[in-house]
Amino acid sequence: MGIEVRVEGLTKSFGKQNIWQDVTLTLPAGEVSVMLGPSGTGKTVFLKSLIGLLKPERGRVLINGVDMVGSPERDVMETRKLFGLMFQDGALFGSMSLFDNIAFPLREHTRKKESEIRRIVMERIEVVGLLGAEGKLPGEISGGMRKRAGLARALVLDPQIILCDEPDSGLDPVRTAYISQLLIDLNTQIDATMLIVTHNLDIAATVPDNMGMLFRRNLVTFGPREVLLTSREPVVAQFLTASKAGPIGMSEEKDAATLAAEAAGSAGNGPISPRAIVPQLEPSPGLPPRRAVARRRERVLGMLDTLPPSARAAIEATYAEALEPTAVLPRRTGAGGVS
Repeated sequence: MGIEVRVEGLTKSFGKQNIWQDVTLTLPAGEVSVMLGPSGTGKTVFLKSLIGLLKPERGRVLINGVDMVGSPERDVMETRKLFGLMFQDGALFGSMSLFDNIAFPLREHTRKKESEIRRIVMERIEVVGLLGAEGKLPGEISGGMRKRAGLARALVLDPQIILCDEPDSGLDPVRTAYISQLLIDLNTQIDATMLIVTHNLDIAATVPDNMGMLFRRNLVTFGPREVLLTSREPVVAQFLTASKAGPIGMSEEKDAATLAAEAAGSAGNGPISPRAIVPQLEPSPGLPPRRAVARRRERVLGMLDTLPPSARAAIEATYAEALEPTAVLPRRTGAGGVS
């Protein structure tokens, strides 16, 4: 099973520019989480901070008792072996075949024989649907195939934590749907903890168990997918509905005067309604049920009283069969939240 990742008070800046501050969240072991946010909000920086490639100024990233920010470098390097990282562009070596690209981590970081390396690489190539393309160069295949090759490379060291940086970038909707299904199938097969950074609404709506969003140098929210998908927080509702009205502008966040003018102009229309919650993707036919589903259900039902009413209602509807039919759960009238 995957490993829990606990982030506490993480703050990162480049010079005088603050990227995000005081980010606190927990990636539940073995579950799939998504981090949303407009372009330029530091989502990729967040991934690199989790794995220890960038050092935040404050905070901790705790994995099996090791702090990826402050522990000795040898402990960080050893813990980094638990990760698989799928880069946004695949990050493949152009002069190497797909086979050699995927084999690269095994040849660099293990002492396995070539026969064993071949077995592992071909297994991962089959998992991502690239059988027959292993001899091709990255320049000879499509962008979607390069993404899948990058994912295969991220899997060869049997990671327990997988980080995916915008797996949909540059892909058309059909290929994005294939990638979404592939990510769910991978979680089903290896039960790893997964964090996907994206701004694709289809992936956000159908893939994750948990969702978060970065905006204005802060973590707006993080928790079960129902919390974000039912949120009426202006920036969340704007992002999920792809509306021009709201805090997100073309280049920077809008100023107070612009927001006030928008509010005055749409006063009769009411706030933006969140998107309807669609069912989460199921594993492909022939695969077993995802083990994360049962763990998540127990965890989320145990935290119902801490959630906003809209999220609570959505969770009750999702898990109606798990609740006592005669129990009447009290409704909260105030707003709630999760860290």
